[in-house]
Amino acid sequence: MFNGIYHNFRNEDNLADAFFAKAIKAGKGNTQKSDLAFAHLEYSRFLTKKNRLKEAYENLSMYTKLTDELYNDEKIKKATVAGFNLELDEYKRQIDKVENEKVEQYHSLKKSKIIVILFVLISLILLFLIITLIKNIRLKKKHNLELLKAKEIAEEASLLKTQFISTISHELRTPLYGVVGITNMLLDEHKELSRSEHLSALKFSARYLLSLVNDILQINKIEENKVVLENLTFNISDEIIVIKNSLSFLSQKNNNKINIDIDDKIPEYLIGDKLRLAQILMNLVSNALKFTKNGEVDIVVKLDRIDGKFYFLDFLIKDNGVGIAAVDQNKIFEKFVQVGRKDEDYQGTGLGLSIVKRLLGLFGSTISVESDLGKGTAFSFKVPFEHDPQKTKKIIEEIEVDLTSNEIYKILIVEDNLINQLVTKKIIEKNNYICSVVDDGFGALKILETEEFDLILMDINMPLMNGFETTKRIRLLGIKTPIVALTAFDKDEITDEAISSGINDIIVKPFEPVKLFKILNYLINEAKNVG
Repeated sequence: MFNGIYHNFRNEDNLADAFFAKAIKAGKGNTQKSDLAFAHLEYSRFLTKKNRLKEAYENLSMYTKLTDELYNDEKIKKATVAGFNLELDEYKRQIDKVENEKVEQYHSLKKSKIIVILFVLISLILLFLIITLIKNIRLKKKHNLELLKAKEIAEEASLLKTQFISTISHELRTPLYGVVGITNMLLDEHKELSRSEHLSALKFSARYLLSLVNDILQINKIEENKVVLENLTFNISDEIIVIKNSLSFLSQKNNNKINIDIDDKIPEYLIGDKLRLAQILMNLVSNALKFTKNGEVDIVVKLDRIDGKFYFLDFLIKDNGVGIAAVDQNKIFEKFVQVGRKDEDYQGTGLGLSIVKRLLGLFGSTISVESDLGKGTAFSFKVPFEHDPQKTKKIIEEIEVDLTSNEIYKILIVEDNLINQLVTKKIIEKNNYICSVVDDGFGALKILETEEFDLILMDINMPLMNGFETTKRIRLLGIKTPIVALTAFDKDEITDEAISSGINDIIVKPFEPVKLFKILNYLINEAKNVG
């Protein structure tokens, strides 16, 4: 084709024509249509130049046809490529979508694994908690059963202890009543024996043994919260003087002197539980006297402060006795503890100071101790008492008056113990009362069928039929004679049953004769006034 162009340029027409024809022929066997189309175009130009217009038109037409074909082929090719690209893009999108889904599935699977792991862990924790809870419930149930069993054992032990203490105290008080009563009878009937050291020692020993029994009962009551403070009017000087006089034998035994110092600022009458206060002072002073020889014991009461109607009194019990070692000062308030003592020197159960501490707890107070070995001991505490003149007057007016009479009353004694019969009868007849004695409840019912009495003294613990049952049967007969329980049982133990059976009052043996006759006179006169 280029040779044809060359010869055409040199006007060598024959050679040009030959080369163009040869190029077209060669181009028809070639797949490159663009070369053939270009050959037809140059040949058409050559023919136009030679004025061979028809042939020129035919070659130009071929050029146009081949060009169209090339354009169409190019379009198809581009379309194919575009379609392929579109398909490829779609594939890519699908692949991306699959990859995204795969990633999402991976993350989802990862989350699922985490959730599964967490679920398994939570399940294990819950299982562990459930197992622990079940174990705890079982242990708690077992523990509760053990506690319940221990509580039952403790309650049973407490009940047995209370019953034991009650029984022992009753069995001790009964013979003590006889000992104290017969001692008093001997002193009354034989005045020459009033100065007998042996008889005085016997009386003191009996009363001392009785105080020990009362100490044991007292500490048991406090521990069982059965002690309630009472409001009584009293004079602090009188109470302390009574304590001093009652301990005179003990002070003389060790050649001790008791000094009393009471603040003048303290009112004449105070209101409070004088009995508990007396018990506290009695224990402290008697304790000081025991551990002091040829010395002095001081009882000092000072007014600490006034708060409204309440006067706070500061008590000091001081001695110059053997003293207490510092290491032992915290032990002395424990039950059954006595420190720095020899068995042959001192007596006691070791309950005194323990009772003092617990009684002061009822007053809302505490006790302190200062002591040096060989120099002495000082106990101090503060207790508030009320001062109210109007209230004091009212309390005094309500106190039962000891009624006296010249009349001779008939008293029935129901008692199974022969010694106690003798003691009680002697006390009653000494005051010009007529006295009859029966051994048991059946004897009481029999004598009441034929005789009338002004008052009945009823023992509680009797064979065949006890005092409660006897009293019930007497009341069922319509007999309204006052009945007083004369018993060795503690009053608090039998009060409810005594009231329900029809008993009017209770006197615990051993007793002071003055107290007995005060109650007798009051009940007899009240019964006559009602009648």
